[in-house]
Amino acid sequence: MKGKVLIACEESQAVTKEMRALGIEAYSCDIQPCSGGYPEWHIQGDVIPLLEQDWDMIIAFPPCTYLSNAGARHLYPKGILNKSRYRQGLAAKKFFLLFLNADCEKIVIENPIHSKIFNMPQHTQTIHPYQFGHQFSKTTRLWIKGLPNLTPTNIISQHTPFMPNGKTTKKQGDIAKVRKSMDRSKTFPGIAKAMAQQWGVKK
Repeated sequence: MKGKVLIACEESQAVTKEMRALGIEAYSCDIQPCSGGYPEWHIQGDVIPLLEQDWDMIIAFPPCTYLSNAGARHLYPKGILNKSRYRQGLAAKKFFLLFLNADCEKIVIENPIHSKIFNMPQHTQTIHPYQFGHQFSKTTRLWIKGLPNLTPTNIISQHTPFMPNGKTTKKQGDIAKVRKSMDRSKTFPGIAKAMAQQWGVKK
């Protein structure tokens, strides 16, 4: 692939590094410093202005905390809609749609199952880590424009639900919660490699 690729909301640089290994000019972007070890490939800051630039492909991993169906218990505590959390979900949806509607021919957005109340756009494909060489199931949805669906590379027949490392304790408090959230959102290496090899082409 000639040109530039934006990997949005990615501090781990998992996909960015796989793209770079193929000679593709990819840049990760996140409000957090990168943990992937290549700050020269990382743009730390707000991704929204970057969407105005000319990219050949955009792959985005927008935050899903307030959209995810897994957080429904917080959205309806005691069966009553939490209006504050609902507003946060609507803000997250607006951010998600910025990527989906970006002026770019090739777009991929990754997120889990969303709560139905937010009426999110129909996803293109559902994948699991066990389809790409990992012994875990974790329902992951992809919204794909201008690219083919991701093809499984190494299906593991025996797998278990993915549980991120780290438990929240009173001593660790919010730090543990943040760490657990980040662990949960990191892209599995097998999926990152498949994205690069199937959606990127060696120069």
